[in-house]
Amino acid sequence: MKLPAITGIIRRRVLLNYRVAPETVAKLLPKPFRPKLVNGQTIAGICLIRLEEVRPKGFPKLFGLSSDNSAHRFAVEWEDDTGQTREGVYVPRRDTQSKFILLTGGRVFPGVHSYCDFDIQDQDGEISFHITPRGEQKPLLSLELEETDHFPEDSIFSSIEESSRFFENGSLGYSARPNSCVLEGLLLKVPNWQVSPLKVHHAQSAYFGDTSLFPADQIQLDHALLMRDIDHEWQTRPSITSETEPAE
Repeated sequence: MKLPAITGIIRRRVLLNYRVAPETVAKLLPKPFRPKLVNGQTIAGICLIRLEEVRPKGFPKLFGLSSDNSAHRFAVEWEDDTGQTREGVYVPRRDTQSKFILLTGGRVFPGVHSYCDFDIQDQDGEISFHITPRGEQKPLLSLELEETDHFPEDSIFSSIEESSRFFENGSLGYSARPNSCVLEGLLLKVPNWQVSPLKVHHAQSAYFGDTSLFPADQIQLDHALLMRDIDHEWQTRPSITSETEPAE
């Protein structure tokens, strides 16, 4: 179903990024996706986003909603119907603290979401996230970050400019629906794309820390990026019917 364009403000967006062996990621991707490589590695991670004034395009800000959300992602490539190579991200999981998005995900708001409690602190250049699925004890993510002027020298990217271009070019995402081979397309449009580096003091992810999916020698934390106070728009894109159901 084609949803209306959604507009609003990205008040804060954190991209926590890992580098992963491509053969590990390939097992988790539905066709036609394949891992997109950077120096022989695949980039995976979590997008943590605070949205404000979110509303259908053309509606006044008075009707806007605010929410905190997260998305687990893999950088991918594929060929479209014309044979052209496309790039973007595959999103196996979306989470939200908004009951409205939970109930309307896939209808009013793009993507099916799970319901989580978000405990976020953002003050004086220090940011922390503690995200726990509703009704569970084990956190999905525990993360402590600090704003910095320095991009890590051991990143797989040579500079923050290279990293920024990579993620800007990967703004087209496809999400899985439960028990379905249909992958829903969503394009993030950001007219004034700007990122800054973050120093990671602590990162514990239940998903990327699952050694049955990601053996310890196949995954490594790479870097984190921050975006603040940026206008944005979400636009739906034609769905893709996969040859295989997404991995759980």
